[in-house]
Amino acid sequence: MSLAVEAKNLTKKFGEIQALDNLSFHIKPGEIYGLIGPNGAGKTTTLRIICTLILPTSGSIRIFGVDAVRQAGEVRKEITYLPEEAGAYPNLSGYEYLEFMAKLNKKPNVNLKDVIDEAAQICGLGNRLKDKAKTYSKGMKRRLLVARALMTQPKLAVLDEPASGLDVLHAYHIREIVKRYVKEHGVTVLLSSHNMLEVEYLCNRVALVNKGKIVVEGEPKELKNKFSSENLEEVFAKVVGYA
Repeated sequence: MSLAVEAKNLTKKFGEIQALDNLSFHIKPGEIYGLIGPNGAGKTTTLRIICTLILPTSGSIRIFGVDAVRQAGEVRKEITYLPEEAGAYPNLSGYEYLEFMAKLNKKPNVNLKDVIDEAAQICGLGNRLKDKAKTYSKGMKRRLLVARALMTQPKLAVLDEPASGLDVLHAYHIREIVKRYVKEHGVTVLLSSHNMLEVEYLCNRVALVNKGKIVVEGEPKELKNKFSSENLEEVFAKVVGYA
């Protein structure tokens, strides 16, 4: 079986700025894999290359064996992407938004109502789906958007800071959504976050990124043991020389 994601020596330059520096990693099908690190480390750039939104300066990226540079159209059929800054249409109700996105991304031989019902169950917003999105709190909007990303059961869901800026309860709900959905449907998830405790809870494996490079990679428990640390924040601090 092909790897879900195989990145080799990814490099990306924006003028004189080097965002990625020979980044290499792989993700197995059905894994939750986390890219973690401070703002500006190169996490979002990596996600955008994987999602075929930008091209690498050099290196290669394959999604389930398909070249993401040469066959971008094929890759887009298998993935969904939730950017950190994503928003819902404010004057549509939550249900209307899910219906619109389901029609936009409809796959052959898939019942549209089943997809929308799946999304309604994922987000857990109940009767609030009848209300316009502009009346939602930030946490409610994010739950709606996570449901939109998962409802079509993509082979790979790419989530950029899925619980960023949310209160404890909404962040907990989103983590539970992701974890349960992977278990039930076998979706592969790649997520980025600067919240290392969140990623520690969610991910099978993580890569700690700093200045465009992976500085250490492995299972959270393995990394904590290796660096005699209580959590991944402490691991990162030790690896980059802050502790």
